[in-house]
Amino acid sequence: MSEVGPADAAGQDVGPANAARMYDYYLGGSANFAVDRALADRAIAVRPALPAIARANRAFLNRVVAHLVGCGVDQFLDLGSGIPTVGNVHEVAARSTPDARVVYVDREPVAVAYAQELLRGHDRATVVHADLRDSDRVCRDAAELLDFSRPVALLAVAALHFLPDADDPAGVLARYRGALTPGSYLALSHGTGDHQPVGAGIGTALYQQSTSPITLRTHAEVTALFDGFQVLDPGVVFTSAWRPDLPGPHDRLAARPEQAGFYAGLARLGPG
Repeated sequence: MSEVGPADAAGQDVGPANAARMYDYYLGGSANFAVDRALADRAIAVRPALPAIARANRAFLNRVVAHLVGCGVDQFLDLGSGIPTVGNVHEVAARSTPDARVVYVDREPVAVAYAQELLRGHDRATVVHADLRDSDRVCRDAAELLDFSRPVALLAVAALHFLPDADDPAGVLARYRGALTPGSYLALSHGTGDHQPVGAGIGTALYQQSTSPITLRTHAEVTALFDGFQVLDPGVVFTSAWRPDLPGPHDRLAARPEQAGFYAGLARLGPG
């Protein structure tokens, strides 16, 4: 890949390394730049499993979206959606429900620019350029496409570990929960240091040099993010262990799911 990508040509300010673009690099995408690849390669040098971890997380997203469609959900609000790549939410949902509606949300200009290009001509999917912490704005803009009087699947996949404790991620989710009707869902994955190999923290520490530092959380802390929702089977588990029986992409970490480095779960919002 050349040093200048499509987003450079579009006039975007690349700036320091960015976690969304690094994630794209791990997945084999092309929406990343030299500064992202350099930091990502340093992280991979100390944590070689990072690309596999990213793919395991993406596989979880695909499986949970397909499962939600099977539960009758046809509206999705994808927080911190990142840079579009193979197996986007609207693509997975449309395989079974062509009328499914999807709103992507991201604050990263390059991610938004790519999403806008990808979604050009789609009338059932759009992107909102906003910080997921601004729930009022996100829900207001999303309501142009989504009907919040009906169930919505709120997706927070590999997003909330970019919020430090000071930003109160549980409080952020509580505000979104207040905008959802009973029968809605929350699908979440989150980075953790639990059961990770020696040296894994070094790779995480490198993210402090990016625009999106990471806060890893324990199983108890991730489980607490589902407060107000009923967590469904199999509970809060590593991404590779979440419903591997479901159709959809799986990953080479399935045999040792604790290596996936992300907890994941799906929960339903019951009557108040």
